[in-house]
Amino acid sequence: MRLKFLLRPGWLGLIALVAVFTTLCFTLLAPWQFSRSDEAQARNNAISESFHTPPRPLGEVLPAGRAPDERTEWAQVLLRGQYLPEGETLGWQRTVLGEPAFEVLTPFRLTDGTTVLVNRGFIRPVNGTQAPAYDAPPSGEVTLTARVRTDENDSKQRPLFEHDGHRWAYAVNSGTISQGTGIALQPGYFALNEGQPGVLGALPLPRLESGPYFSYALQWIAFGIMAVIAIGYLIYSELRPGARPAWRDAEAGSEEGAKSEPQPRRKKMSVAEAIAEDERREREEAERREAADAEPSSKT
Repeated sequence: MRLKFLLRPGWLGLIALVAVFTTLCFTLLAPWQFSRSDEAQARNNAISESFHTPPRPLGEVLPAGRAPDERTEWAQVLLRGQYLPEGETLGWQRTVLGEPAFEVLTPFRLTDGTTVLVNRGFIRPVNGTQAPAYDAPPSGEVTLTARVRTDENDSKQRPLFEHDGHRWAYAVNSGTISQGTGIALQPGYFALNEGQPGVLGALPLPRLESGPYFSYALQWIAFGIMAVIAIGYLIYSELRPGARPAWRDAEAGSEEGAKSEPQPRRKKMSVAEAIAEDERREREEAERREAADAEPSSKT
């Protein structure tokens, strides 16, 4: 049976490795990158569409306190109510425009009695981890234009904490802030647009680009195909009539070299010794030529 060699431990291990790697490429790694590409494209479409759609009342976009999702995120909404500064919380260790920042999160009670979380924008830290003085939100009833955002997730589920006279959150999550402040908040949060009452540094929108995810997905597919082709070629090399794979020749050569007697290493000569050796050879060569020239004359 010509394929019997595939039952050797080395071949079985190689086949198993290629099978696992190829399966991961096709079922996990490539689909993961495709999904990230789809998410980026959906985000870009939602942001682009929001520029051409006028802001709508919150109840039309998220009726009955429904949580935001990929279909409603980035939509512009109108909020009518008043700020609740007693529940204000700062977002810890954020990055805005490539630099450290804090985000100011303030509950906002709507005219219908429900309360949402408004992201008033960012401020730059001072002395490393201290919040600077910043403007308080306006009092009284105001109308805001903001973008819908989904809650962030903190994998460690860390609660709010106190630092430097402020309340802090590790993630912008309405549930966590609701628990820490005792104020019932609707799911999600709302990022203020530029020029709105109470806005600080308005958060910039993400760049409308799909990123490298699609090309990464194609690369993982290519890697999986290349692995299958590579092991197929190795098997073909074993099965060719009269063919001996190069890797076997190299292996055999190394074994023969190991078994053969080691050759004595030639002594390295100095420059003077090398010159003397050349002169000796020249003299011997000249003597042989003289002897060869002398033989015909002696015969005559």
